Amino acid sequence: MSGELRCESLWYGADIVTMQDGKYSIIPDGAIAVRQDRIVWIGPAREAKHIKAGIHTPFKGGIVTPGLVDCHTHLVFGGDRSHEFEQRLNGVSYSEIAAQGGGIISTVNATRKATLEQLVSSAGWRLERLLAEGVTTVEIKSGYGLDRDSELRMLQAIRQLAHNYPVQVQSTCLAAHATPPEFKDDPDGWIAVICDELLPQVASEKLADAVDAFCEHLAFSPEQVARVFTAAQRLGLPVKLHAEQLSSLGGSRLAAQFNALSADHLEYATEADVAAMAASGTVAVLLPGAFYLLREKQVPPVELFRKYRVPMALASDANPGTSPALSLRLMLNMGCTLFGMTPEEALAGATIHGARALGLADSQGSLEVGKYADFVHWPLQRPAELVYWLGGQLPCQVIFRGEAIR
Repeated sequence: MSGELRCESLWYGADIVTMQDGKYSIIPDGAIAVRQDRIVWIGPAREAKHIKAGIHTPFKGGIVTPGLVDCHTHLVFGGDRSHEFEQRLNGVSYSEIAAQGGGIISTVNATRKATLEQLVSSAGWRLERLLAEGVTTVEIKSGYGLDRDSELRMLQAIRQLAHNYPVQVQSTCLAAHATPPEFKDDPDGWIAVICDELLPQVASEKLADAVDAFCEHLAFSPEQVARVFTAAQRLGLPVKLHAEQLSSLGGSRLAAQFNALSADHLEYATEADVAAMAASGTVAVLLPGAFYLLREKQVPPVELFRKYRVPMALASDANPGTSPALSLRLMLNMGCTLFGMTPEEALAGATIHGARALGLADSQGSLEVGKYADFVHWPLQRPAELVYWLGGQLPCQVIFRGEAIR
């Protein structure tokens, strides 16, 4: 290449796993040039002689991957439910726990009592665990307030986390997560509050980047979800959906009808659901943490996603009840061992396809010119090692927007 290229920093000395097009697409002994938080050049280090950088940062071997993307979490909540986990293992049924005031209602009560500062502090501790393993983009949902003020406070906490930490935080309003106690006999009444009061305020105050709902027999029907999605789209907010986790209700087809960014869980998705998602470009977000903790048997239809070329993302689903997971890297292994994904598919799920599930594939998720300079250096020989090693925290150097942050 002829002509001098000036940039702020040049990073080199490792194999670059670009994840372009969802493949490893490795550049052996590569280099990345960064200017104003974006990648302005990437290629073999031997071809970087024309690049003039203010700062040169050599790596001593290893691999560089895109920053990891955790595209489905519930990191903001009050209290915890470790005691319920222990109860279940001692033979107490979920219905018995719920009758004692446990289950999601216990989290709702604790979240409603928590101040904004308490929510930010407790979520920050959980977020730090993810960041230490190379996460540079994370989605966080509301959904444990289940009244207007508490849902708004959760969304405010999510926005505050974005200011407190070097990470891109996407905020999702999941007010249609469960029926509040006050609307126990009138779930349609809560849907009306969401559509007529909560979402307009959320949009006005720019507190959310997307709207989610839980379509399931123990949550909301497709008809109720459609009302929420219609209201969201009227306000210019994209949608995504918890669908087909415990039964087949056609939620993923509904999500596709609304051109949803993603449909998540999907253990009971049918071929018709997958075909609809393929036609709409809706990403399948797989959540092995909840599958594992709930000891489910029905696995998501990975072969159908491959057949219809539906992108598969992987996420932690970090939440207090069914997936208290603080390691996205562990989810990569679970995606392979429990769902039959390949290591390449798993890493794509936590990078480029995770970004696609958030509507961010144009700016992150792979290492390409024009995208944010979010990447991680790992002292490993090959990308499959990220999936292979169980437990522990692999040492890594995280670069966010072109700056080393750890």
